[in-house]
Amino acid sequence: MSSPDPAGRAPDGEARASRPAGVWPPLLLAIVLEVSATLSLRAVSTGGSWWWLCVIVLGYGGSFWLLGVVLTRGMPVGVAYGIWSAIGVALTALAAAALFAEALSPLSLVGLGVIIAGVLLAELGTRHARGGSGDAS
Repeated sequence: MSSPDPAGRAPDGEARASRPAGVWPPLLLAIVLEVSATLSLRAVSTGGSWWWLCVIVLGYGGSFWLLGVVLTRGMPVGVAYGIWSAIGVALTALAAAALFAEALSPLSLVGLGVIIAGVLLAELGTRHARGGSGDAS
C-alpha cells in the first residue's frame, strides 16, 4: 500500500496533471538568485569587492535549494531546469549588456528568443504527454 509523497501528491501522480501555483514563486526567486550570483562573478572578476563573493555563494546556494523546492512540489526536473536555465541565460545576457556594456547583437536576441521558445515547447510537450491541459483546475 502506498501513501502520498511529501509534496502531497497521490501515488499515481494524479496531481502532476497541472502545475500547482506554489511552484512559480520559488522558481522565479531561484532564477533571480542565480542571475545575481552570475553577475556577481563578473563583478569580482573586474576587481570588485570581496563582498560579491558572499552574493555568489548565497545566490547559487539559494538558487539550487529553491530549485529543489520546486521539484518537491511536483514540477518535472526537465521542465524546471529548462525554465530556470533559459530565463537565467536571457536575464543574464540582458543585465550584462545593461550593467557591463557587454555586446548584445540582434542575432544574440534572436538566439535568446529561440532558447525561450524551446523551453516553452518542452513545457507544452510534457503537458501533452501527461494528457493534461496544464490548467490549475
